[in-house]
Amino acid sequence: MKSFFALVLLASPVLADDYVAFQSPTGNIHCAIYSAGNGAEARCDLIDLVQSYPERPKGCDLDWGNAFAVGSNGRGALACVGDTVRDPRSPVLPYGEAVAMGGISCVSSRTGMTCTNADGHGFSVARAKQRLF
Repeated sequence: MKSFFALVLLASPVLADDYVAFQSPTGNIHCAIYSAGNGAEARCDLIDLVQSYPERPKGCDLDWGNAFAVGSNGRGALACVGDTVRDPRSPVLPYGEAVAMGGISCVSSRTGMTCTNADGHGFSVARAKQRLF
C-alpha cells in the first residue's frame, strides 16, 4: 500500500500538526484523523446518504445520522456532533489509497470509506449503507 500521508499533509488545509483532512473521489464523504485525548480519532461525515442508523443516539441533543467516528480504542460510533469535518478544499483520497495516524487507518474504495483502529474496530460508510464494528 502506498503512503498517502505526506501528500495529505502538504495538500490539505491543516489546522494543526495533528489534523489530516481528506475526501472521497465522489466528494460525498469527508473525513479527518486527528489527535484526541491520549490517542487519535477518525471521523467521516456524509453529505448524501440513506441512513442505516435511524435512531438518535441516547443523550444526543446535536446533529446525528451523517457522522461516524472511531477512536484509537473501542468500537466505531454514530457521532453526535455540532460541527463538521467537511471541507471542499480537502484533498481527494484516491480509491485503494489509505491515510494513517495514531493507530487508525482510513482506506478509500469504490464502495466507500473504511476507518479502522488497531483493535480492528471502526466503521464503513457509503451513500447506500453505513456499518459500525
